[in-house]
Amino acid sequence: MLQCHCNEGRIAVSRNVEEVLSLADSVYKKHQADGPASPLLNLDGISWDAVGSSIPKALEFHKEAERMKSQMEKAYRERDLLMSAIDEAVKSSRNLLKALNRKNPKRLTDWGFEVADSIPAAKVVAKAN
Repeated sequence: MLQCHCNEGRIAVSRNVEEVLSLADSVYKKHQADGPASPLLNLDGISWDAVGSSIPKALEFHKEAERMKSQMEKAYRERDLLMSAIDEAVKSSRNLLKALNRKNPKRLTDWGFEVADSIPAAKVVAKAN
């Protein structure tokens, strides 16, 4: 939460988007109710009339994003349920094809595998002092 260390009391503003939108809506409604007497008319470079009219659209986008996030998480869970068998099939196929083509592993490129020509460099283990 963002806090204002004003003369007396702390006034926190949440970092949660939905809570900020709710607070903004309350501020805007009070600003509208106060009309020409609203102290927020004195803000430099900020028009609550412009900001206030964008709050419902921002909330709509937020709710849509949350729905999509939920759908995305569900799709990932469903994908992950299938990945174990797929991963095992790919690795087993690689192993069999590599054994069958021991002298010419580049043939595995016909199956879509990438074959590295170079020998991987040995890992250097740093000694602790």
